[in-house]
Amino acid sequence: MNACLVGIWLWLPLLFTWLSPEVSSSWWYMRATSGSSRVMCDNVPGLVSHQRQLCHRHPDVMRAIGLGVTEWTMECQHQFRQHRWNCNTLDRDHSLFGRVLLRSSRESAFVYAISSAGVVFAITRACSQGELKSCSCDPKKKGTAKDNKGTFDWGGCSDNIDYGIKFARAFVDAKERKGKDARALMNLHNNRAGRKAVKRFLKQECKCHGVSGSCTLRTCWLAMADFRKTGNYLWRKYNGAIQVVMNQDGTGFTVANKRFKKPTKNDLVYFENSPDYCIRDRDAGSLGTAGRVCNLTSRGMDSCEVMCCGRGYDTSHITRKTKCECKFHWCCAVRCQDCVEALDVHTCKAPKSPEWAAPT
Repeated sequence: MNACLVGIWLWLPLLFTWLSPEVSSSWWYMRATSGSSRVMCDNVPGLVSHQRQLCHRHPDVMRAIGLGVTEWTMECQHQFRQHRWNCNTLDRDHSLFGRVLLRSSRESAFVYAISSAGVVFAITRACSQGELKSCSCDPKKKGTAKDNKGTFDWGGCSDNIDYGIKFARAFVDAKERKGKDARALMNLHNNRAGRKAVKRFLKQECKCHGVSGSCTLRTCWLAMADFRKTGNYLWRKYNGAIQVVMNQDGTGFTVANKRFKKPTKNDLVYFENSPDYCIRDRDAGSLGTAGRVCNLTSRGMDSCEVMCCGRGYDTSHITRKTKCECKFHWCCAVRCQDCVEALDVHTCKAPKSPEWAAPT
């Protein structure tokens, strides 16, 4: 099996279960498949016709997307690290986040947006690195242009984000466009918000040419910002997500609470309130917070009072080795001492009574 095909089946259980949270376990068939990309693409569950066609035509793009899955999953976990639902993946589940995505909640809105953004980022980066046959650097960034600092020449390799957005829209949105229901419209809206978020942080970088770096001449190119900026932006959009209902003709949204503004194309939207994620609830996709580390001195979402849902916490006294008294030695090394640090770790107690196990 060549490198592209190996990459495909490594990420298929992640990507396609994100597109369809409830899928059969038949994707495991891919691990035993050593044939062509056509064999693999034809046997992935949950794909619509257009997605299979793109999978056949662009196995190198599929591999690039697969390599990006880890990146956007880690970004999701970073953003939710101090919350009850912390974007944890389920190792023994055939979907990436389990049943949590079946609910049309704010968390689902964020996951669809960050994953759509991750697809754009991964494809665009692969284009610039020369890893894809169907694209390269942005072909439109040629010749001379002007900005507030004067005239410059386009040079280097500008990130071809328009190609990344176009392919991501064609591939990711294909499944949702087959449906006409409210959830499909919600997913399409949040997918687009994610794509737009990546382009929002496209920045111009320049290199000066001239005597002693005088910048007599400048060569510039467009580059994507670090994905963390996209994650931070979408996190703010999550916190300001707007609850909506379908309009009367079923073609769009209206705000559920008339006191709130109508959502823009950059906003995240959701239909259903989230569960509290306090207890393990399979139907809601909640793992609960029993055993989660909490912050005794915090007043935020990571505080022991909030994280543990009022159940209390256990305290463990641990020691750990850290580097300390570091000094720079000429030339060129930093040498540190090994120090032992004692600290208390607080973890949430498990529910005590049967009523805690009731579905949320």
